[in-house]
Amino acid sequence: MRKILKKAVDLAGAILMLPMVTIMSLTAQTTTPPPQTFSATIYLDYRYFLSNAGPTTLKPSSDATAYLNNQFVFRRAYFTYENKINDNLKFRFRIDADNTANVTGVTLTGSPVSGVALGKDDKLRPFIKHLYLEYANFLVPKMVLNVGMIETLTFKPAEERWGLRSVAKTLVDGYQDITKASIAATSADIGATLKYSIAKRFRLAAGFYNGAHYSHAETDQYKEIELQAQFTPVAGFSVVAYMDSERKLPVASLPAETKPAAATYKVDAFFERIKNLVIAGEWFTFKADLNQTAGVKFDRRGWSVFGRYALAPDKLQLFARYDSYVPNSLDRGLDMSLVIAGLDWAPYHASWKLQPNVWFYRYKDGVRYNAGATKNSDVVFNMTFFLSF
Repeated sequence: MRKILKKAVDLAGAILMLPMVTIMSLTAQTTTPPPQTFSATIYLDYRYFLSNAGPTTLKPSSDATAYLNNQFVFRRAYFTYENKINDNLKFRFRIDADNTANVTGVTLTGSPVSGVALGKDDKLRPFIKHLYLEYANFLVPKMVLNVGMIETLTFKPAEERWGLRSVAKTLVDGYQDITKASIAATSADIGATLKYSIAKRFRLAAGFYNGAHYSHAETDQYKEIELQAQFTPVAGFSVVAYMDSERKLPVASLPAETKPAAATYKVDAFFERIKNLVIAGEWFTFKADLNQTAGVKFDRRGWSVFGRYALAPDKLQLFARYDSYVPNSLDRGLDMSLVIAGLDWAPYHASWKLQPNVWFYRYKDGVRYNAGATKNSDVVFNMTFFLSF
């Protein structure tokens, strides 16, 4: 009898505890933190000029006769936090850092140290690069909305196939670094993008941005519009067409333009049908009312072909690239080209890579590119250290 009574009491207690256990279980499920990731990526170079002096674009602006040779330099350091809130929502916060000077040639006024000139600050300074919300399956399945400080549509397809951002930027992204000629392109801006996969082989995307780029506040009422279409007729081969357009504020020093226009047209092609091999090309032209010589408008253009082949996947690959630059379509003496070749080697783990690479610059008119000196080419060696964790 006692055993029977004890079992009855235990059963009654279990029944009474069941709601509480259920509530605790449901609470645990609803309070489980969403997936969160932290990551960092770092590019460190050792640079040495194999030719005399080195390229014009590597001169420090403060001294036109000195060159940044035989040095270690951190080019970029990224730190990224991502929070996948649920199957459709994701949040990203990315900090970037480079050696851009914060203060240059500023003289203090109205203070106890008035009249004192401040030198430039070359510390590796962090700044916000991405700060956005991503909403997948927005309105319809396979439609993605991004809002905030986001990636633009300009570079991404070519950059993904190049896959060596640690070695060099892609053609349009690095155009101004190589030529010193602006094409008003940026990797991030404040605004919104909408991407939609209409079918397996056809994708569309549109972007609406300030146009001032992520590093500047908006300065006018005009906005930049970007359009992109990607077509994959057969597996392993795709073509991407891109264009952007934005009005600018009038510039008093130029011929009358009520709302000067600027536009970029770009086409990429990617061949990935052979295992471990990627071959790609990109072409662009930048047309702007702001680019004029004696009242005649000129374009800035360029094209690039590159390839990489993995001898041992995730361990060792070869890469090579050729870029052609036309900073002024009316002055072809400014034309220049760049060849990049090297190795991408992960000796122990993919998070640490050694990437020895050589850059061959060629100038059509070397005298104009080198302050009167006759020099038509430059060669630069880089030992790039890629770190990620």
